[in-house]
Amino acid sequence: MNDVIWKRAIEIGEFIGQTHATVRETARSFGVSKSTVHKDVTDRLPKIRPQLAKLVREVLDMNKAERHIRGGEATRRKYQAEQAEQAL
Repeated sequence: MNDVIWKRAIEIGEFIGQTHATVRETARSFGVSKSTVHKDVTDRLPKIRPQLAKLVREVLDMNKAERHIRGGEATRRKYQAEQAEQAL
């Protein structure tokens, strides 16, 4: 595997571990696709740094469990903004 890819996988893993960021947030921060982030942390990182991969897996599992809450909150904010706009 290319050294650049290994380095990116480690940097992404450390970023997720420190910030508890979602895959989308991480992809945006690193300028790569969600698929690349997922591939780095699920396939490559366990081969390079198993302990870090375990931490990242826990964060991703937590994010997955909470995603329905974040989605509902975003929808609520959207409709509140529309109602405020109509009230003007």
